[in-house]
Amino acid sequence: MDGTLARLARGLVERCRQLSIEIAAIDKELEVLVGPLAPALLELCGCATITAAKIVGETADVRRFRSRHAYARHNGTAPLPVWSGNRVRHRLSRAGNRQLNAAIHRVAITQAHYHRDARAFLERRRAAGDTKAESLRALKRRRSDVIYRALLLDAELNPAPPTVLDAA
Repeated sequence: MDGTLARLARGLVERCRQLSIEIAAIDKELEVLVGPLAPALLELCGCATITAAKIVGETADVRRFRSRHAYARHNGTAPLPVWSGNRVRHRLSRAGNRQLNAAIHRVAITQAHYHRDARAFLERRRAAGDTKAESLRALKRRRSDVIYRALLLDAELNPAPPTVLDAA
């Protein structure tokens, strides 16, 4: 019995090593493709190559959005007002591109842990009476604006939108 468990554990560890090697190779491939397309986006804290690739791919040319507010509605970070008694609150929208929303969520969570300004923002919101979820929703909306500006800056550097043939 003990030999079986040890063999299974060794197999799982080896599979994890193989997957880590594959992930590193894919990350290097994406770095070559995403680096020239989104240098400003890659500069953001919490936005590494895979997340940047997801944001660029799901956004599909940021110039199609007329404002940061339209982009926030598209990615699902635009707040929805909710009335409870005499207090007006906002909650996270369930509409929008869920894949893009998940990428922005990863950026926000990473910044909540490692970025001094994001932590200070969350603390201010909590001190003002927001719940943890409400303060995170507000941070995600702010990160959406920052990502929108970074994508616009990157679009200025790359005037022609990328096509499928450019990647080949």
